[in-house]
Amino acid sequence: MNTAFQNPSSLFDVSGKTALITGASGAFGTVAARVLAAAGCNLVLSAGNEAALRIISSECEAVGAQVASLNVRPADEETCSRLGNLAVERFGSLDILVAASGMNKVAKIDAMAPADFENIMDANVTHSWLLARAAARHMKEQEQGGKIVLMSSARGLLGHPAGYTAYCASKAAIDGITKALGCELGKNNITVNAIAPTVFRSPLTAWMFEDDDKARGFRDGFLSRVPKGRLGEPEDLIGPLLFLVSKASDFYTGHVLYADGGYTAG
Repeated sequence: MNTAFQNPSSLFDVSGKTALITGASGAFGTVAARVLAAAGCNLVLSAGNEAALRIISSECEAVGAQVASLNVRPADEETCSRLGNLAVERFGSLDILVAASGMNKVAKIDAMAPADFENIMDANVTHSWLLARAAARHMKEQEQGGKIVLMSSARGLLGHPAGYTAYCASKAAIDGITKALGCELGKNNITVNAIAPTVFRSPLTAWMFEDDDKARGFRDGFLSRVPKGRLGEPEDLIGPLLFLVSKASDFYTGHVLYADGGYTAG
């Protein structure tokens, strides 16, 4: 009998793997860092917020993870190459990329400066593409395959009336990159997938969870379209992430996995 049937949980074992996580001080990046540290990965963590990066690095080390950190954003080819090289030099391989860095600025089209649009597209699309490019090079050279996880959003599929043209466009582009790279890198045993959450709890969305008129008004309207009837919690991202970075997803590539309580299904 196939050993996966005898020990199915082994499909999710990522212990000893090396993961590069960018945006490690952000909402999804901290989830990824904590989960993969607890799962036994070696970590290369990158973030622009130095103080927050030190905190998440210390948390990961406290659960036994080996951590290398760089206070940088993946803003250019040289930096992305540097991050990939650090993983290989420090830990001997680069097995997992979680590109969790990005940004948004909400403004309606007549109020958004072209420079702001370009900055959002750079942070969310170009930087993710550069990271995937750098990681794929190492994964090809290692000839052991690899896992690339990009950060999308329900807004890559759905529009929004409140001034999300840049953000929606950037996440739709991530969906396209995910599908294209899934096709391109499949023969190298490299899977490329994206996680696409809707609203989940983070420092930026904390107000949405409060018990006041503003928060209740938002939730009443939003949750009318969420079959599960609640907003997302950080732990809702753990299962999708472990699936996409482990052997369990070896036959899955080019997918956008919606962590949205059914929001995009209706």
